[in-house]
Amino acid sequence: MRDEPLVLGIETSCDETGVGIVRGHTLLADALASSVDQHARFGGVVPEVASRAHLEAIVPTMQRALDEAGVTLADIDAIAVTAGPGLAGALLVGVAAAKGYALAAEKPIYGVNHLAAHVAVDTLEHGPLPEPAVAMLVSGGHSSLLLVDDLTAGVQPLGATIDDAAGEAFDKVARLLGMGFPGGPVIDRTARDGDPRAIAFPRGLTAAKDIDRYRFDFSFSGLKTAVARWVEARERSGEPVPVADVAASFQESVCDVLTAKALDACREHGVQTLIIGGGVAANSRLRLLAEERAAKLGIRVRVPRPQLCTDNGAMVAALGSHLVAAGVSPSPLELPADSAMALTSIAVAG
Repeated sequence: MRDEPLVLGIETSCDETGVGIVRGHTLLADALASSVDQHARFGGVVPEVASRAHLEAIVPTMQRALDEAGVTLADIDAIAVTAGPGLAGALLVGVAAAKGYALAAEKPIYGVNHLAAHVAVDTLEHGPLPEPAVAMLVSGGHSSLLLVDDLTAGVQPLGATIDDAAGEAFDKVARLLGMGFPGGPVIDRTARDGDPRAIAFPRGLTAAKDIDRYRFDFSFSGLKTAVARWVEARERSGEPVPVADVAASFQESVCDVLTAKALDACREHGVQTLIIGGGVAANSRLRLLAEERAAKLGIRVRVPRPQLCTDNGAMVAALGSHLVAAGVSPSPLELPADSAMALTSIAVAG
């Protein structure tokens, strides 16, 4: 095996079919097929639709990645695949495909944690991870704060969402405002024309009474409800709904809470680097606010480019590369798909 392993990664945890190839920390290919348009008319991801889309996309996406990297399956040193968490049926498609490719090419397989992969992908942009670091992962299904000492050995969960995740709240508010699905990008665009101070929406779990128990946890369900009630009150009174102001004020509330808690975690643990990952990390206001606040505290913020924030195969390959380089034993070929895979498990043990 070369000094820098050539690793292929497969991601099918939700509605994106991704195949990425990396050599060490260098990204060689990142092929993606999305089924988001198929889910738009339902206002959210339909698991059965996602699974069928993965079945149709996995082989051509694999071939595109190999062609883009200029390699064959025989050249690959190891195959990594998202084993969880995620939608059970969608995960099964990726895991089954990875097993087939690994068996046919006689390559070791690593079943990896989707959330840990969102941390690992930053190395493709900014190099090796500083240790320790705090990672904030924000997506449609997760809002988590992690203390990362050694990504190949495990992470320490500091806090998580107790109800709606940040991305889920974006989707629900966008639907409420008639913006369609997915909600994150359209709210981000609409908010640029609005006033983030126009409406004083609540900041969940930031009151003094919540700090002791929920200091690093997140809650966006109450915010979503507050937006709905505000809009309903305007409509009942016959007044027009200032959509841009609602979007900007909602977005500001989410980003305010996320950045405040993440930087509080950095201070509490004496950490000088904050890594932000997950689909919501592509939000322009979150990136700007985090950088502004962190600069005042002497904390560095690392955020991958937007294309690497959303689900992709490159992040899975990046984590697989870490595991191979660290000499971690491969997963067994009979590895399961685990829709509730815990954050404390970076990879399925061999």
